[in-house]
Amino acid sequence: MNSDMIIRITRYYRILNRLRSLGLEKVFAHNLADAAGVSAAVVRKDFSLLEIHGQKRGGYEIHDLIASLGKILGKTDEPQNVIILGCGRIGKALMHYNGFEPDGIKVVAGFDSDPLVYSDSTHPVPVYPVSRIEEVANAFDVKVAIITVPESATADSFQRLMNAGIRGVLNFSPITLKPIKCEDGTVPIVHNMNIALELEQIFYELQFPKND
Repeated sequence: MNSDMIIRITRYYRILNRLRSLGLEKVFAHNLADAAGVSAAVVRKDFSLLEIHGQKRGGYEIHDLIASLGKILGKTDEPQNVIILGCGRIGKALMHYNGFEPDGIKVVAGFDSDPLVYSDSTHPVPVYPVSRIEEVANAFDVKVAIITVPESATADSFQRLMNAGIRGVLNFSPITLKPIKCEDGTVPIVHNMNIALELEQIFYELQFPKND
């Protein structure tokens, strides 16, 4: 299964959960295609490769699709817990974002080195000093973290997360992190999200559009 297909499956899963929340029970390939920005043929091909079959005239049962795709994506009945390291503007915005839980993701804690930040009780989730990362990660069985720290703190933050058993990182810091094999032999999954670079890429593509 390639990365493009994984992205599409994740998109289907999110759309299906929203359709279910609206009280719908069935969906057709063209409905999913329109919402996911692909063709109905792509949806049918993806489901065929995953051995998911619907009825020719009745479409797909949303409940069954969610169960099948959730299993492929490693979803469980319990939310997948995430922590945020760095509770500045981006970190706070992510902590206040209410769109995670419908997708089965729950931010359970934030961490910061500033006592004024982690002593503030107005955050939507508890915020702790960075020294407690391992304790909290173990308590909530956290395997994924989001880094939103300044450039100077990125390397140390990443190492703290690795020491705490975190093996998946979404990195919003200005520094590109490269996964290195840990002492236990595992290699972490790191996705670097440099917003400035993404914007520069968009400006470039606007200036030099691809010719189809």
